[in-house]
Amino acid sequence: MEKDTLQQYSCLLQEYLVSEGMTLQWAIFLNVVVNCIVVFVGVFILDVVFRKFIVEAFKAFSNKTKSTFDDYLIKSNFPRFVAHILPLAILWYLIPIIFIESPLMTKFLQIAAQVFSVILFVYIFRSILRSTRNFLEENEQFKDKPMESYVQVMMIFAWGVGIFWIVQLLTGYSVVSLTTLGAASAVILLIFKDTILGFVASIQVSVNDIVRIGDWITFSKFGADGYVTEINLATVRVQNFDNTYTTIPTYSLIADSFQNWRGMQESKGRRIKRSIFIKQTSIKFLSTEDIEKLKKIQLIKPYLEHREKEVLKFNRMTEADKDLLINGRNQTNLGVFRHYADAFLNENAAINKELFMMVRHLAPTDKGIPIEIFCFSYDKKWENYEHIQADIFDHLLAAIPYFDLEIFELPTGKDLQQFSAAE
Repeated sequence: MEKDTLQQYSCLLQEYLVSEGMTLQWAIFLNVVVNCIVVFVGVFILDVVFRKFIVEAFKAFSNKTKSTFDDYLIKSNFPRFVAHILPLAILWYLIPIIFIESPLMTKFLQIAAQVFSVILFVYIFRSILRSTRNFLEENEQFKDKPMESYVQVMMIFAWGVGIFWIVQLLTGYSVVSLTTLGAASAVILLIFKDTILGFVASIQVSVNDIVRIGDWITFSKFGADGYVTEINLATVRVQNFDNTYTTIPTYSLIADSFQNWRGMQESKGRRIKRSIFIKQTSIKFLSTEDIEKLKKIQLIKPYLEHREKEVLKFNRMTEADKDLLINGRNQTNLGVFRHYADAFLNENAAINKELFMMVRHLAPTDKGIPIEIFCFSYDKKWENYEHIQADIFDHLLAAIPYFDLEIFELPTGKDLQQFSAAE
């Protein structure tokens, strides 16, 4: 239908009202009101019909393709937003024709349509970004990358351009001048300071592979101890082991120190490092009778026999007076216990023998002498790791009395009562 014909139809009511004796101004006003109602109702109906058609056609197309990208486009309402383009184009075409008698209304509606167009294209761009993010997160190569951060940055950029463009449409003032861009940059830097820092941090986190989604991290400053579930532009979300959530500013991953357990999870074992405190007064030299008694412990019998030969040979060579045990070389109950603990770890199938393993003395303290167990368990799962560690120390704590050793323990109220009664 040609423009002249449309213009004639748009003025029919006006001509009729004038012929019936109504003033021209009122006739134009009523004609504009009726034309607005007719146009907007018609465009709304067209929008509903066209939207339904586009959505159903897109679903039918998506069901025939193997790619999941189009499925994500549907979930992000991409077809619904695209369906608005044709009705909007028709409205844009009709406005100057139908409202030719009202330049003010024409200008107002054109500006409104332009603003709506800008917002519509921003939403279409957002749908594409979200669909791309969801599609890439299916790929193992991108699954642990902070895709949400990049999407948020692109959306901030899109909304920034859209807002500048809308301001230009509403005010008629160009936003591309140097002065305007400088002022806008200053405002953006002030308002989005944290966002910009988060963006820079998210890039560094991704490029340097500092944190991935699924990593177990410990961040004492924020009380976080659990798995990273989300990395976005502003925050990192951590699900703690008590099922609570902690949000950490993304920039803190660069500015502060935290612990990432990924290295342990990817290694061949998880470290066990714990000490048993031995009461110092229970340490003694072993007599021949003590050694014969300890030979009944199968794990250390070969060691005791070999060690006994070395000690006897040395004492004969030095003609040591063994009327006192301190003379010459001797074995101690604590030293034998250390070798027993070492042999016990070597016999334990849950301990990885390929990794470093050691039983050692630490410096004496006011709570006794620490005997530290240092080794690695094959199983790195927290629950199983704790069971393995508990089994090891259950056994060693129960074995200590066989070596005439005592575990240091602060006196309890009952101990003080017994001491008082004895006095």
